[in-house]
Amino acid sequence: MSLSVLLVSLFTFVQFNCENLFDCQHDSLKNDVEFLPDGSYHWTPFRYWRKLNRVGQTIVSCGDRVGGAGTQTAEDFSVTEESVASWRLPDMVALCEVENDSVMRDLTKRSLLRTARYEYVVTDSPDARGIDVALMYSPFSFRLLNSRAVRITPVRDMSPTRDLLYASGVVMSGDTLHVIVAHLPSRRGGEQLSRPFRRVVAEKIRAVVDSVRAVAAAAKIIVAGDFNDYAKSESVRLVCADGFTDVSAEAVGQNGARATYKYHGEWRSLDHILVSTSLLPSVRSCRVHDARFLLTDDEKYGGVQPRRNYLGPRWLDGFSDHLPLVAEFALDE
Repeated sequence: MSLSVLLVSLFTFVQFNCENLFDCQHDSLKNDVEFLPDGSYHWTPFRYWRKLNRVGQTIVSCGDRVGGAGTQTAEDFSVTEESVASWRLPDMVALCEVENDSVMRDLTKRSLLRTARYEYVVTDSPDARGIDVALMYSPFSFRLLNSRAVRITPVRDMSPTRDLLYASGVVMSGDTLHVIVAHLPSRRGGEQLSRPFRRVVAEKIRAVVDSVRAVAAAAKIIVAGDFNDYAKSESVRLVCADGFTDVSAEAVGQNGARATYKYHGEWRSLDHILVSTSLLPSVRSCRVHDARFLLTDDEKYGGVQPRRNYLGPRWLDGFSDHLPLVAEFALDE
């Protein structure tokens, strides 16, 4: 098979929690005051646009340089119109921790990522801070057919949380691909106390999957996002029990990352890409994308850690406290 045919046949899917991608405007209905110029994070337009381009740089680097391996250092890897043009970019990116449509419009239409010509869909959730999820896709490899937000009904003691995002569309092979993007409730208050809240969202994911399969029993489905749970946790196991495989369960990086997130010196993955049984034969790989410029030395525990944007209120001018997951599919098979 020639290189050109191989490139056309591969579909690259990225899942990325981009860590508090807020704009600088106050939404009177949301508790976003920390991310304002006079807020505790001193979130200025300069920092905002810097962050947008950091997210763009991360997404571009998840692809492949056309004709060769990608650059792995911050010093010589920058997002420019020329660098975007020289890379085979991811076909689809599931994003967590984006504030609103305005942020996604700036990322896709006004940042240095604009030359990629990505389109997107985004939720408008009742989350108190205004945190949403989004799906960004290349219109050259995915033709959107349908999308909708799925509201989560809180149970007792549960705060309003992020909507699920459902989207379907046609890929290069002519098949229909269904994608569900999720950002489950955090572990605030403790894992055991918050576990029922994540269970509620997992059950809603299963309900969406069931509605898809009622129309197409062998539907090809991806569920991706930040579960705030690990591979063996209840929420992930519930979804997998409905005919899914966590293809990211054993994913590692090439530069020291053993998962997407590091807490107190321990690498664990809160982020997951789950694939339906009907799509599983098309999976070619799944990895943690730990390009060197996304990492910094872990001075306290040793090794490396994600080069995050904030540590408490201190701006570090980094990328995210999570690393991306990258899965490749051969969707023509």
